[in-house]
Amino acid sequence: MKALTWTSKLVLPLIIFLPLYFIVGALGTKFGLWGYEIGLVGFVFQAGMFVLGIVAIISLLALIVAVFRKPRVSRAIVIAAIGVLMPIGFVAWGASVASTGGANPIHDVATDTADPPQFSEATMAARRKAGANPLPDYQTPLGQLEPWKSNPRISEADKGRSHAQFITSEYAQLSPLPTGRTSREDAIAAVATAMEEMGLSDIRKDEENALVEGVAETFWYGFRDDVVARIGDNQIDFRSVSRVGQSDLGANAKRIEELRSKVEALIGQS
Repeated sequence: MKALTWTSKLVLPLIIFLPLYFIVGALGTKFGLWGYEIGLVGFVFQAGMFVLGIVAIISLLALIVAVFRKPRVSRAIVIAAIGVLMPIGFVAWGASVASTGGANPIHDVATDTADPPQFSEATMAARRKAGANPLPDYQTPLGQLEPWKSNPRISEADKGRSHAQFITSEYAQLSPLPTGRTSREDAIAAVATAMEEMGLSDIRKDEENALVEGVAETFWYGFRDDVVARIGDNQIDFRSVSRVGQSDLGANAKRIEELRSKVEALIGQS
């Protein structure tokens, strides 16, 4: 068996190190070793770009050596090519995340934009303890609210829109769920069951105020979003709000869609 070039041998540990580097950044955030500013912004968008560049350059050099070496060693070419393609893949992923973030600049979404469901004091206390984002006024333009007004990546068009306007425009598929003949008690139970099915934690039912709350957590970074459903006489309204970050990458709207669909199926069978 032909021996690998020394440059290809150098690439091997790099292509093992690269995914481990990003996994450590994500899980370190999840388990509280550092904040998301380090685990996501630092590991991925700052130092991560430098790491990707180093791996790409070394791998490209290894690929050139492997291609022009006589006799050629196929394994050396494959290893070097993987080393080149992996950074490209991570950069493409980062660009996709950035694009999604730009298209979804908010992190607070509700089905009632005139009077969004409010969280209980217990949830607000948990948010304060976590140093969470303040809950914004849905009628104020983003350009008058932090962190949007100081973010140069937010377009002037988006800064001119309020949460209510953005949700109505971009998440037009979201709407309250009519309860029909379902009793308030059954609707509350259905929401709690749906949240359990979705894997939410800290689910609390407030029968007196007709609220159901839960916490959603992402696997990799452990980002927490607070979710509340308000059960009215004729409909259920939903709200999902991220604790940290500016853009939610559309996650809160998708969560509300899924929760609404599950509740609809449950009360439809009652």
